[in-house]
Amino acid sequence: MSSFFRKFICDSENQTKLLAKELASIAQRGDVFALYGTLGAGKSTFSRYFIQSLCGVTDVPSPTFTLVQMYEAADFDIYHYDMYRLKTANEAYELGIEDAFYQGVSLVEWPEKIAVILPRNVWKIEITTNGNSRCFLITVPDNNKAERLRSIIFD
Repeated sequence: MSSFFRKFICDSENQTKLLAKELASIAQRGDVFALYGTLGAGKSTFSRYFIQSLCGVTDVPSPTFTLVQMYEAADFDIYHYDMYRLKTANEAYELGIEDAFYQGVSLVEWPEKIAVILPRNVWKIEITTNGNSRCFLITVPDNNKAERLRSIIFD
């Protein structure tokens, strides 16, 4: 299984919103989006716009203290996880993460905290900053996801 990647540069929050909306539009049940990046990189902002585009909700708080927030979209539930405060990966099982991985769409901030239980077939999104710009390097491991990623039109 070979991987495919695309890089997107967002020079404004509005461009981040557009990228999140594009990715949300191609999301399918069982997709796991693993969001890597330092504090302040834009993981929560990206997640908020992704969720808003599919659910129409305006209030999308960061799950920093609740660890998980769930939202109902038309075709699946969206699970937004923040693993920063976990001490061990096994704590994620208490959050119902296995069901979320297979029955919904999951956005996982700080996925490195649960690396041993993270599915191999994830959308890996590495976010880096350069001044006000955000670079989103998105890597996918299979042809289905690669075709969906290629379909994104982003200028």
